[in-house]
Amino acid sequence: VQLVESGGELVQPGGSLRLSCTASGFTFSAYYMTWYRQAPGKGRDLVAAISSTGSSTNYTDSIKGRFTISRDNAKNTVYLHMNNLKPEDTAVYYCNTKLPRHGGGWFDYWGQGTQVTVPS
Repeated sequence: VQLVESGGELVQPGGSLRLSCTASGFTFSAYYMTWYRQAPGKGRDLVAAISSTGSSTNYTDSIKGRFTISRDNAKNTVYLHMNNLKPEDTAVYYCNTKLPRHGGGWFDYWGQGTQVTVPS
């Protein structure tokens, strides 16, 4: 299983970015995908989630109305479209999925992260 994020960069306040996460090694279209972020000195927080078909999405309150999660199952890719970026959005953004373990339970898989910086 591999998750590879891309698209992070330095962007001015009010700007936009699109992050991508391309997956391999599992049946991408069968599983939820999520984006997390980790700001300097803080824990890793859930940002957005999308169901396997893309029909259901969820967002943390701080980014509602500014970020949109989407997926293209034909390309094994999940996106995070970020608009009206603020300095508090500065973080490393991680792609995540949970896959079933043999014998029961779930295992978390993570990408390497992509840095988004919004200067104040």
